[in-house]
Amino acid sequence: MDSETSTSSTGAPSTGNTTDTGTTGTGHVTRKAVLRAALAAGMAAPAVLMGVPALARTLTDGTGAPALTPACDDGDDPTPPQTEGPYFKPNSPRRTSLVEPGTPGTRLSVSGWVFGRACRPIAGVLLDFWQADVNGAYDNTGFRFRGHQFTGADGAFRLDTIVPGLYPGRTRHIHVKVQAPGRPVLTTQLYFPGEPRNNTDPIFDARLLMSVRDAGGAKEAAFDFVLDVPQDPGPTPTPTPTQTSPGGTWAAGTAYRAGDAVTYAGRGYVCLQAHTAQPGWEPPSVPALWRAA
Repeated sequence: MDSETSTSSTGAPSTGNTTDTGTTGTGHVTRKAVLRAALAAGMAAPAVLMGVPALARTLTDGTGAPALTPACDDGDDPTPPQTEGPYFKPNSPRRTSLVEPGTPGTRLSVSGWVFGRACRPIAGVLLDFWQADVNGAYDNTGFRFRGHQFTGADGAFRLDTIVPGLYPGRTRHIHVKVQAPGRPVLTTQLYFPGEPRNNTDPIFDARLLMSVRDAGGAKEAAFDFVLDVPQDPGPTPTPTPTQTSPGGTWAAGTAYRAGDAVTYAGRGYVCLQAHTAQPGWEPPSVPALWRAA
C-alpha cells in the first residue's frame, strides 16, 4: 500500500520530529519511543510507561511491530479530516454499542484514545459514529449503526459494532465526528487494512487505517485520534479552565435531552444529542450538541 510516510526499522512511520534517541528537540520522550522500548522488552501493550497510555494500535499478533497510523509524536500532525458524506444524521443516541439482538454481521470492537498535540489524552471528547450495515446500506430513517459517546477521564473510547458492508464506489469504512470540549469538530473516516478497494477508492487515506486482528469469530480494531488541541508536554492533564456563564438557562452539570431548549448569552438553543453539560460544552462552542433556535 503506497504511502508518503517513511518507515523506521521497527516498521513505525517516521515523522522527522524526533531525534535518533527517541526524544523531541526539547528532550521530551516520545510515545513512539515508549512503544519501541516495550516491544524490545517483549511487552504486548505498555499501558503505563512514561506516564502515558499505550498506543491503541499496539494491537498485534506478535509477528512484528505495528505501524503507528497516525503517529502521535510530540508536535506531529493531527488526524486528517475527510468528507462527511451524504448520510450523517444529528441526534444519534448516546451508546457505546451499535449491535442489537439478532444483528447480522461479523462483530467488531474499535478502541483507542484521543490525544492532543503533545500526545496527552483528552477527557470528555465527543465521538459520533455512523456506518453502513452488513449489506452496505445506511439507515436514513432511524438510528441503526449510529451512536455517540464521550471519552472517559483517561481519554479512552470503545465502540462495539459490526464490520460494515460494501457499496458501489467505496471501500469498507466507518464515519466519525470527533470534538474536544470547546474545540472545532474533526470529521473523518476509519479504514480497514487489506481491502482490495483501498486501491481504487479516491477518498481512501492510508493514514486513517485501523489496526485490525481476528478474535475468534469476531474482529478487534484499534485507532488513536490526534486532535489539533495545543498541550504542554507532561504526564498530567491540563485542567479545563472554568468559564463564567454570560447568563441564560444553560448550566454545567445539567443532563439535557434531545429537544431541550436553553438560552445562553441572550440566544436560544435546541439540544441535538442527549448529554450532561460541562465547562467547554457551551452551546455556541459545540454545534454537534446544540443548534441555534
